[in-house]
Amino acid sequence: MASLTDLVPAQGLARRSLAIVGAFAIAMGAANALAADSNSALSDEPIPMKTEEEMPTRVPPLIEIGGDFLGTGNIPSGFELPGGAVWIPQLWVFGNVRTALNLVERDDNAPDVGELVVRADFNFNLSLSATERVFMQIQPLHTRNGFTGYTFEDGNEETEEQLNAQITRLFFEGDFGEMFPKLDPEDADALDWGLAVGRQPIFFQEGMMINDVMDAVALIRDTIIFPGVIDTRFTALYAWNHVSRDNNVNDNSADLYGFFVETDIPTSTLNFDIAFVDASLNTGGDGIYFGASAVQRIQGINTAFRANVSEAFSKIDHPEVSDGVLLFAETSFTPKRTHDLAYLNAFVGFDDYSSAARDPTAGGPLGRVGLLFAAPAIGRAPAPLGNRTEDAFGGAIGYQAFFNGDQTQLVGEIGFIESDAPVASTQDGVGVGLRLQHKFADRFLVQFDGFYAHREVVDNTVGGRLELLVQF
Repeated sequence: MASLTDLVPAQGLARRSLAIVGAFAIAMGAANALAADSNSALSDEPIPMKTEEEMPTRVPPLIEIGGDFLGTGNIPSGFELPGGAVWIPQLWVFGNVRTALNLVERDDNAPDVGELVVRADFNFNLSLSATERVFMQIQPLHTRNGFTGYTFEDGNEETEEQLNAQITRLFFEGDFGEMFPKLDPEDADALDWGLAVGRQPIFFQEGMMINDVMDAVALIRDTIIFPGVIDTRFTALYAWNHVSRDNNVNDNSADLYGFFVETDIPTSTLNFDIAFVDASLNTGGDGIYFGASAVQRIQGINTAFRANVSEAFSKIDHPEVSDGVLLFAETSFTPKRTHDLAYLNAFVGFDDYSSAARDPTAGGPLGRVGLLFAAPAIGRAPAPLGNRTEDAFGGAIGYQAFFNGDQTQLVGEIGFIESDAPVASTQDGVGVGLRLQHKFADRFLVQFDGFYAHREVVDNTVGGRLELLVQF
């Protein structure tokens, strides 16, 4: 692998690095100045404890072996390992089945979508202690290439079968100090290093930088205290397989290296992240990625500011990696005397920002903006306004209302995107979206999504999705 000094285009990288640092510094300065004046004192009024009759009934997972999930009663004795750790094995099997009817109709020659698809996620969680576990997941009804279901569109009907027995996630995570407590019986040495290894979900910068499931090993050092800093966590990551690039396609040649820092200061939670992807020139080549964010409350309003930069080492256009900057801000608050949530999110993209890794069902990096930008992660229905960033700016404003003892919720949203990009995936558009969800019988949720979008190339797109979610 070539060195970063040899490969990084210094002028382009410096320009984008200055952009991210400048935008982040301005946002942080304003946030800290306002947050310092906000009143975050806890109430002095005691809250009465709920009685046993008022507590919700425990809903068990599909399988419980060795102990109840969130149950009450005595804890089993377990057994002691040579290193001093006491393990109490407990196996919990849980998951969900999603069945969705997706309908999308467009005015021009772009293909319509009509499908009934199903997705199942089975999770096996072997808890060994409070800090150690082995986790496995299978998704037997869909693969990276499609979903099991029935399509009906443009007069064509077809049944698709994607049955499989592939293991989609399998990893171990634990804490070195807790696995070998006899090495430090007084808990005075810095042995509390977290470890995660295997095929696992990796998620940074709210999915804008990395949102993928990869074969990876991560080393974490938490609870590092500096003067004036509440807590700091460092994470070093190496992924050697199953890395999907920005075009949501698996790249067998790609390795991902990352270093991620999260720190809490009195006014904000800050993140500073860097990742490097080493890949073949045939699949876009190498890329380097930077991210910074600040999350805080300002005068009673939840805020988050994020800045991400991507830099491709090859200057030939590739869908896997490209140069760009993505700036993102989100705000939300709960109106008085309600449990509702009002939100306003905005973004601006310079050039063509690309993520370091994106799962095939994750769509583009703008899914966090709102319902009109998010990929549904089931079937072929697209995001109503798209979720790519090339030379684009836009946003969404919405309101989430809760009814019926919080068992029913309704979200209404208006959004837009403007772009100078000459490609159909990033085009001007305005849209309105609606989501209605209702939970019943503890394990069931029915959801309806509807939208209308007017886009520059694909005019007057209207669509809806009816989904039934069963949790077990």
